[in-house]
Amino acid sequence: MSSAEIAGVSWEAVPAVAGPGRDPYRAYLDSLGSAESRRTMRGCLDRIAQLLSGDESVSGAGQPWHLLRYEHTSRLRAAMIDRGWSGAYVNKHLAALRRVLKEAWRLDLMAAEDYQRACDLPPVKASRLPVGSQVDAEALGAALYACDMDSSPAGARDAAVLAALYSTGCRRSEIASMRLADYDEAERSIRIVGKGNKERLVYLTEAAAARLERWMAVRGNGPGALFCPINKAGRLRRTGNRLSGMTGQAIADLLTKRLVEAGQRRHTPHDFRRTFIGELLDAGVDLAITQSLVGHASPATTARYDRRPARRSREAVDRLHLPEA
Repeated sequence: MSSAEIAGVSWEAVPAVAGPGRDPYRAYLDSLGSAESRRTMRGCLDRIAQLLSGDESVSGAGQPWHLLRYEHTSRLRAAMIDRGWSGAYVNKHLAALRRVLKEAWRLDLMAAEDYQRACDLPPVKASRLPVGSQVDAEALGAALYACDMDSSPAGARDAAVLAALYSTGCRRSEIASMRLADYDEAERSIRIVGKGNKERLVYLTEAAAARLERWMAVRGNGPGALFCPINKAGRLRRTGNRLSGMTGQAIADLLTKRLVEAGQRRHTPHDFRRTFIGELLDAGVDLAITQSLVGHASPATTARYDRRPARRSREAVDRLHLPEA
């Protein structure tokens, strides 16, 4: 399906919406609560704009979103499915599309009836197993040892980040956004502002807290981010008198670096989150408590990471005996 077949409008020929304050693309992204969310949804809208225009170099900024109608959005949905995108991936793009059209309506660029019809798209029904892998104790231990062998400030910081990932199951963006003021040493707790601007408390194990204290001895008690960038000279990066924050990508990069140094297979920060959930459920922790700790909106999302059904299925199959030839 070509871009012309998808849109049915001359997407490239329409002039950009006048002024950034009238751009639904920018209005939607500005409404999101975190840099990670803005990066993710910007990518979705840019890919949609590229599908509609047939030009892989364009972005969604300044595009005539207000011209899209139901016949266009329904064809766009079909085009994404035809490209082999997973149901969850298509639904994420549809969510971004609905939100940018809502901003077009809010900016009086689109009639309410046109907006409602264009957004009346059913989600793609699909069920997928969570992607990723478990982080075993050997891999984590080797990565921590690689950090310990690094006597620079980065060694102490990276060990504390790895320990926090494993002990809290936090998303990489949540680790990056942690502040010193959010850490309660006595309770070994950290206040997190997660998706949907929802606050929760996560807790460090005693061993993880000890790793964090070693980093704190290097970091000091100055205000700002709990984990900060470090330059090649070993100096902590500051913005004014506050320690600067890291990005979610920087958290992923330091994890990859330490695992490679340790000769271990690569893992993502989400693998640590998956492992955290699985370990808690294996230990008999209540599903609702686990859901609360990881900040899932629905217990069904948390249950997808439960390793016990797969283990029972494997044990059931192991009762079968293949006849010898």
